[in-house]
Amino acid sequence: MKVDYNKIWSNCLNVVKDNIPQISYQTWFEPIKPIALEKDVLTIQVPSLFFYEYLEEQYIDLLSKILRKELGSNAKLEYNVVMDNAHVANRQPYTLSFPTSNKADLRNRPVNVTSEEKPDIRNPFVIPGIKRLSVDPQLNNDYNFENFVEGECNRLARSASLAVAKNPGKTAFNPLFLYGNSGLGKTHLAQSIGIEVKRNMPEKTVLYVSANKFQTQFTDSVRNNSQNDFINFYQMIDVLIIDDVHEFAGKTKTQNTFFHIFNHLHQTGKQLILTSDKAPVELQGLEDRLLSRFKWGLAADLQIPDFETRVSILNKKIYKDGLKVPEEVVYYIASNVVNNVRELEGALISLLAQSTLTKTEITFECAKGIIDKLVKKTTKELSIDSISQTVCDYFGLELEILQSKTRKREIVQARQIAMYFSKGLTNSSLSMIGSKIGKKDHATVLHACKAINNLIETDKDFKGQIKEIEAQLKS
Repeated sequence: MKVDYNKIWSNCLNVVKDNIPQISYQTWFEPIKPIALEKDVLTIQVPSLFFYEYLEEQYIDLLSKILRKELGSNAKLEYNVVMDNAHVANRQPYTLSFPTSNKADLRNRPVNVTSEEKPDIRNPFVIPGIKRLSVDPQLNNDYNFENFVEGECNRLARSASLAVAKNPGKTAFNPLFLYGNSGLGKTHLAQSIGIEVKRNMPEKTVLYVSANKFQTQFTDSVRNNSQNDFINFYQMIDVLIIDDVHEFAGKTKTQNTFFHIFNHLHQTGKQLILTSDKAPVELQGLEDRLLSRFKWGLAADLQIPDFETRVSILNKKIYKDGLKVPEEVVYYIASNVVNNVRELEGALISLLAQSTLTKTEITFECAKGIIDKLVKKTTKELSIDSISQTVCDYFGLELEILQSKTRKREIVQARQIAMYFSKGLTNSSLSMIGSKIGKKDHATVLHACKAINNLIETDKDFKGQIKEIEAQLKS
């Protein structure tokens, strides 16, 4: 009596459902199709080699037990991986064999990889003579959401990126346009989306490419008379990330080609993520029809991180690298390196290198010497005294009252504001700031800075006052 392989696989799935989360079942088992059963060997079809490898790594023990129950102790499993010619350079089916593993008896079986009859499209990411089985997403695994520090400066951009990563192509954020000055985390966030999609939806084709690389590939396709292959390749991508899209400015033919790729992907429900140093409305040298499409989704900016975010970024890197850095040094770096995240991390690396080469501990004096060389001085030299005077003038207070022991709310707050600006705008240590403003210790200064940052985030009127004082200090 011939056994129905569909029924056998259906029985297997019923058991699998009871043993793994629903989302995992939908992702890894619903796409599988049973295609043959010969004696004790069940053959199933999976959509990619990555899919096969993940099943082998995560679910082989479960599959082994279920199949033995259904087919007996000699049960075996074979995979048939069907990939199209966009991903497989060789049209002919071929077999990959794997070494025997003690993990389960179902191991050591052939995997038949066949190609569907589709036009052979050249992958511009494949160097001639080197075959690739799939599109390399070109992602840096360090650029993930776990390593990205959230702050007020990037909260909208990060939240939107997470939403896109969970449901690419099916949110209102398509395209997602991330913009801001260099070094603020645009590339990090954009690649985080790609990494998250590949992690949770491995069947999706994700690609990160810089605008410059896209331009070079397009130029090559024109030279080789293969523009159609170039366009067809990019139209197959499920999640396309174009970095520094402002570099398309003035390149009319590239813009025209990208316009058609954009339209196709958007109309077919694919996700586009674009980054730029400016908002769409501020971009120059790009066609209006392209700019209008950049505005279809969400444009989210990344701003210069505030003090607390800078401290969090440093602490995260310090923890990740297993370093030991005094808190006072961390606050000093965060107070003086303010323009972008890349410079912030670079300052910490320079400090570590100096400490390693000289075989000395990282101290405040060491940090001050290095940071002073890295950071450009402002034309106006600010001191603790000048900052205190400006704060007192703003609130109509006598300078001496900051040194008093009074605990009146308005005096305490003025003192905290003076400490906040002294830490952010001078090279003075926390201890020095505390001693000159109310004869306090460094812990009081830290508390004052945190209190001011909290008020800035929660009180709009107070935030306005801080901006007015800051403008006076820097004028």
